[in-house]
Amino acid sequence: MAVVAAPGAARAAASRTWPPFVLVAGLLLIGWVANEEGAFDRAAGAAARVRGGPAVLLVVLLALVAVVTAVLNLDTSVAFLTPVLVLAARRRGVAEEPFLLGSLLMANAASLLLPGSNLTNLLVLGQEHISGAAFAGRMLPAWVAAVVVTAVAVLIRSRMTTAPPKPPDTVRPVAGGWLGTAAAAVAAVAMIALPSAALPVLAVGLAAVAVRILQRRLPLSDLGATVDAAALIGLFGLAAALGTLAGTWSGPARLMSHASAWESAVIGALGAVALNNLPAAALFSAHGATHPRALLIGLDLGPNLAVTGSLSALLWFRAARSVGARPSVMAVTKIGVVLVPISITAALLALRLFAPSHV
Repeated sequence: MAVVAAPGAARAAASRTWPPFVLVAGLLLIGWVANEEGAFDRAAGAAARVRGGPAVLLVVLLALVAVVTAVLNLDTSVAFLTPVLVLAARRRGVAEEPFLLGSLLMANAASLLLPGSNLTNLLVLGQEHISGAAFAGRMLPAWVAAVVVTAVAVLIRSRMTTAPPKPPDTVRPVAGGWLGTAAAAVAAVAMIALPSAALPVLAVGLAAVAVRILQRRLPLSDLGATVDAAALIGLFGLAAALGTLAGTWSGPARLMSHASAWESAVIGALGAVALNNLPAAALFSAHGATHPRALLIGLDLGPNLAVTGSLSALLWFRAARSVGARPSVMAVTKIGVVLVPISITAALLALRLFAPSHV
């Protein structure tokens, strides 16, 4: 409908929107290879050997989620680390709910750091054409604030959890190897060094998959579940359509041009919950925003308020159920109602204190 109604605006919206989706496809391919090689299981095994009680284990694993999210994208993080956190809790004999919730909440919170950490980052700030290093330098204060606040909230939740632990699961066999890890490192360098890393990262992901397929070390039957092409294409279409609407209707542009930093963050958070953060990013950033980083904070942290906010929630549900966990929509919202306002406030205050010119 967008193409028929406004072909020029639709082409412009599609040209702005496709790089993030290509980038996340490449990162998901890299994550698939790394997961099949056991990279995430090795990382969780190392974390599980850290001395200390359940709180220490939870903090270490939340830090792992934050790092993987920043480097490999939040969708990759929830898809592959959610089972790792759940199984780690079971092996320690502790309640798994804080680990399960923490994998999603921390992935959203930690997605502020690099352009590829979250598709919304590229949609909102893609017009600035800055390097990943410059992006990270400007968003680092907000990232640290959001990660710390989220970790504290999950720890408090763990103290309140009374659900009995489940029996431990056996460790699944893995193929072994370090190709996925090496590919992730190359992708991280590309995202930091290049203004537009979508096609290079996709090429790295396809190359890593091709190598493992030629070596017959990857089960192709799992690829469709990992790289959900239908979901990515559907969200791309919706984002492009709303980008077309924003290009032909001046309402969103007027709204964002007059909104303060705090109002921009609130608009982003509510838009994410109502529309999903990717289409909301396309709608509110088509003509730029007076406070793009404040808008970005709302779009990235707002999905912790409800599972409708991001694609990562769908992947989180699938990943949790794959190990017999029972993800709860209500549990996410109960903690998100308190966490989201605090984390957004902390991130905005951190930007004002340490990077005031980039709010």
